[in-house]
Amino acid sequence: MASTEVLDVRPIDAALSEAVWPLSVEAGWNQNLADWRFMLGAGRGFGCVGPDGRWHASSLVLPLGQKLAWISMVLVTKDRRRGGVGTGLLKRCIEEVRSAGAVAGLDATEQGRPIYLPLGFHDLYPIARWHFDAARDTVAPPAGVIVRPIGPADLPRLALYDRPLAAMERPAILAHLALRQPGRAWVAEDAAGKIVGFVLGREGRTATSLGPVVADSEAIALALIMRAATAAPGPFIIDVPTAHRAVRAWLEGQGAVSPRGYMRMTLGDAKGLDDATHVFALAGPELG
Repeated sequence: MASTEVLDVRPIDAALSEAVWPLSVEAGWNQNLADWRFMLGAGRGFGCVGPDGRWHASSLVLPLGQKLAWISMVLVTKDRRRGGVGTGLLKRCIEEVRSAGAVAGLDATEQGRPIYLPLGFHDLYPIARWHFDAARDTVAPPAGVIVRPIGPADLPRLALYDRPLAAMERPAILAHLALRQPGRAWVAEDAAGKIVGFVLGREGRTATSLGPVVADSEAIALALIMRAATAAPGPFIIDVPTAHRAVRAWLEGQGAVSPRGYMRMTLGDAKGLDDATHVFALAGPELG
């Protein structure tokens, strides 16, 4: 497998979740089996099996509407890295996205970004990953805004609110997260009952992931993040665009640390995706 031209690329479906999960465990990533099952059911997985019959590499294409698809979970076992396997799978994912007439997006680590740039990806905005154990400071919503739990009846309205602000079509992702972890799912409404923000979350292998958080303002976003973080014990991770300074200040006040970051990138132009004004936390680099 030293050359991308001889890769034996095979599809990975949701039934193989337990077999490929060790790849993210070895990498130290936070995904659990529920994440893998959802991602492989909602998207298209590709990978390579070694002579020992184990999965040695994986990749994923997750549609986010007809014009955008997210590339993620490009993982290679330690003993197979630097042989072109990961790059070969990445190119396979790009071909899949292009054949569908869509734009490819991803969140690149500092190590991954130099690989994506020569392939034509360009930067949108930087993101900081924060780790914290608990929310110590309360944040009240702005006057006239109430925060309440999300119910199943809210999901269609939630998707309509999210689409223009996140520049993604992801009703299945929002519904999955809201129903999977209802204790982390909160919506903010104004006095007229109009949605002005929401937060979702999910349990992970090592920490609870908070996000996405989409809201009309940073003040509303902070109230939502606090509510989700106090609904049940941590620890937590949250991926925040670095432009949101008030969120950063609040997280630092909770003792949060940010050991690494990402760069949101696309291969082509995706209308509105470069605007993080109302996106205060991501669903995660694997979900967009």
